[in-house]
Amino acid sequence: GGGPPVVEAYEGFGARRCVPIYNALDSSTHHPVPSDERFKADLSFLGNRLPDREARVEQFFLEPAARLPDRSFIIGGNGWDTKNVPSNVRHIGHVYTRDHNAFNASPLAVLNIARDSMAATGFSPATRVFEAAGAAACLITDAWVGLELFLKEGEEVLVARDGKDVADHVGALTSDQARRIGDAARARIIADHTYARRGAQVDAILKAEASRKRERSVA
Repeated sequence: GGGPPVVEAYEGFGARRCVPIYNALDSSTHHPVPSDERFKADLSFLGNRLPDREARVEQFFLEPAARLPDRSFIIGGNGWDTKNVPSNVRHIGHVYTRDHNAFNASPLAVLNIARDSMAATGFSPATRVFEAAGAAACLITDAWVGLELFLKEGEEVLVARDGKDVADHVGALTSDQARRIGDAARARIIADHTYARRGAQVDAILKAEASRKRERSVA
């Protein structure tokens, strides 16, 4: 997480200053690739089955699948093979990093679901958000505070407050619209949210702090 909740917490512990540095994109490893038949679907989600994620996966992924029986859904990650899912959901198990670009580029849309703690804190863009945007995927995400710092709702990302919202997005989404959103997300991430930019941000913060220390020592 990040944003005011994290800053206030660290300062409450006595930190003089707290500056969150968020996840980002490495465009050399995550980028657009041709569509792959293995990963074609209307909506895909990638994430391991975890106790603080499962209820939100049920709400934001499995419920929309049940609402849209004529659409196809893919869930990747470990642990879902024993989960009872609608018949239009295909579980493909672990997806290797080398296949992440194809996984993101092949479906109509890709779903991001924050874990419970991340959603509660806000300002919590998972690495997968940047990976999907880097591949120019049309991303649908559950709503969390601070999202607007990274992607613009309706233009660069589609936002869902519940499972019905996800189903409505998937039901109304066209391939042209998905392509526009994916391209816009990639342009935004490349411009503002690469690891090169994060590194420059860290460098500037440390240089400014070093300068302040020198000034204090001289005074």
